[in-house]
Amino acid sequence: METKKKEKTFDAVKMMREIRDKISSETQNMTFEELKKYIDSRIKSSGFRPIGQ
Repeated sequence: METKKKEKTFDAVKMMREIRDKISSETQNMTFEELKKYIDSRIKSSGFRPIGQ
């Protein structure tokens, strides 16, 4: 019995790696305070709320 292979239309691992690499390149030379401000601004612009708020 042969297994039918299906073409991937979405690769979650590839997407996660691309996002992680983009964030790493944007934040690589930031101090801790700058990183906190970066995270706060990204959360506010995303429309998501942190858990517990």
